[in-house]
Amino acid sequence: MAMKIGFIGAGKVGFSLGKFFSQGGVPVTGYWSRRRESAQEAAAFTGTRAYQEPARLVQDSDALFLTVPDGAISSVFCQLKKSGISGKQICHCSGAMSAGEAFPGIGQTGACGYSIHPLFPISSRLESYRELPGAFFCLEGDGPHLTDWEGLLTGLGARVQRINGAEKARYHAACAISSNLMCALVGESQKLLEGCGFSPQGALEALAPLMRGNLEHLIACGPVQALTGPVERGDAATVQKHLACFETPQELELYRVASRKLVELAREKNPGRDYAKLEQILN
Repeated sequence: MAMKIGFIGAGKVGFSLGKFFSQGGVPVTGYWSRRRESAQEAAAFTGTRAYQEPARLVQDSDALFLTVPDGAISSVFCQLKKSGISGKQICHCSGAMSAGEAFPGIGQTGACGYSIHPLFPISSRLESYRELPGAFFCLEGDGPHLTDWEGLLTGLGARVQRINGAEKARYHAACAISSNLMCALVGESQKLLEGCGFSPQGALEALAPLMRGNLEHLIACGPVQALTGPVERGDAATVQKHLACFETPQELELYRVASRKLVELAREKNPGRDYAKLEQILN
C-alpha cells in the first residue's frame, strides 16, 4: 500500500501514530496544528515536516488523519473540504464515532472516510508508539480501502478487527468498561483500604499483586473461569457484610450492580449451585 500520510493535529495520538508509521517505513508527509510549536515538535519526533497551511498538507498527502479531539473532528473536516479533498482518504481515530458521523457529506467530495481506532491507551506522546505493534486496531468505513489499511497495519505488527459503523458506540462502551470503569472500581477499593489505615499509595501497592494476578487469569481464561470470591462461592453472609461497608448510596449501588453481573458469570461457571439468596440481597 504505497501512500503518503499526513496529520491534522499533533497531540498524543498524532505523535504516536506518526512514529508508528514512519518507524515501519510508511511515508509520513508531516503535521499541521493550530499550535505551530506542536506541529514542529511532532515533525521533529517523526523526522517529517511541519506545515504552515493545512491545504498544502492535503495536497502532499494521500491520506489525512484528523487526530484532534472528538468534538472537533467534524468541524475540522468541514474546513478541510474547502481545500479540495477529492481522491483523498480522510481518517479519524475516535472510538465512539463512525466515519459517517465524523465526516458528514464526504460522499459528495470525492474522498473516502475511515475510522481507524487503536484499541490501546495512548498515554504518552513520546513512548506509546513502542507498544502499538501487537495492539488491536478497529477499522470502519464505506470506502474501497479497508483491505489496504488492514494489510498496512498487520504488516506493522498490529492486529485488526473490522466492525460496522452502527456498532461504534457499542464497541466504545466495551472499551470504556474494560479501561475507564476499572479506574472507578480500583478507586473504590483504594478508599476502603484507606479506611482500614492504609495510605493511598500503600493501598495501591497492596492491591497491585491481586490486580495483576487476576488480570493475567482473566486474559488467559476469560471472565467465567477467572471468577473467584464470595459471589462465585455463593457466600451470601460475606456479601451482606460487604454491603454494610459503603458510605454512600452510589458506592453501594456500584457494588450491587457489579455483583449482580458476577452472579450471572457464577451461574455459568457453577450451573448446579444455588445463588437465590445472593440475588435476594443484591436486588
